[in-house]
Amino acid sequence: MAAAVDQYSSGEPAPNSGATGYCMAPGTGESSGTSAVAVTPSDTVDLTYVSRELYVGGAGNVTAIMADGSTVLFSTVPAGTRLPIRVSRVKATGTTATLMVAIS
Repeated sequence: MAAAVDQYSSGEPAPNSGATGYCMAPGTGESSGTSAVAVTPSDTVDLTYVSRELYVGGAGNVTAIMADGSTVLFSTVPAGTRLPIRVSRVKATGTTATLMVAIS
C-alpha cells in the first residue's frame, strides 16, 4: 500500500491559507476540507491522503501516526470532537474511538 499523500508537503502555503498552511474557507478564517473518508483503524494501512482534521463520532482513545511520522495517543476523546491534526494513519492498536472520518 502506498503511503498517504500529503497535498501540502511542498513547504509552500496552500492557496488561501493562513499561517498554518491550511486552506481557509473564504471569509471565515476556518480550515475547509475538500474530501472526507470513513476511517478504519489499521496498524499497516495508511489513509489515502494525510488529513486536515479527524472527526471522532464515538468517544474513546485515538492512536495516530502524524504527518511527520510520529505516533501519538489522544486519550479519552469525547464523541463529536474535531481534532485539527494531520494524520497519515489511525492505528488499530490503542484506538477505541469509533465513527471516525478523515477530512482532507
